[in-house]
Amino acid sequence: MANLFDATNAPEGEPTEVVVGDFLQWKRSDLVADYPTDEYTATYVARITGGGSDEIQLEMTGHDTYYLATVQSSTSENFSVGEYHWQLEIVQDSSGNRIVVDLGDFKAIADLDTNQADPRTHAQITLDKIESLIEGKADNDAQEYSIAGRQLKKYSFNELLDLREYYRREVAKEKADRDIKQGRKSAATIKVRF
Repeated sequence: MANLFDATNAPEGEPTEVVVGDFLQWKRSDLVADYPTDEYTATYVARITGGGSDEIQLEMTGHDTYYLATVQSSTSENFSVGEYHWQLEIVQDSSGNRIVVDLGDFKAIADLDTNQADPRTHAQITLDKIESLIEGKADNDAQEYSIAGRQLKKYSFNELLDLREYYRREVAKEKADRDIKQGRKSAATIKVRF
């Protein structure tokens, strides 16, 4: 594994996941031919999904053959956990004119060292809740009931079983995606020999 604190080892392209509080850097060498670093400035602007008022701005530094984005740990520790959308803006230094050249998104993940956040995914949390409902189903099998004039309906046992299977598949898919991303063989990998 390369030392990721060294700018020469910075990966090409934006991260899709960021651990809150991590030091980050990445390169964009595809921009330099059209937007030389001595004539243009590249800046990322990001906002959390749901339209939060906090905006992240990150100006890249220009090098001869690439633009470099660097996020200090002291900056990323202020990121809220959640999904973000970003745009990459190029400004022509001589005129001040701006264009958006790329769009994307990333997920800010809780730092397990410092945050009290639940590290499970939505699918895993939902699966765990469904399984606890199934386990408790024998204790209270009323399908419908009324509280203060409001009619409430519970899932049937068969509906819970169907939901459990759906979320089991989602959790398995997430695990397979993580395994592939981390270079491990997924249980879903099928080997064929000819």
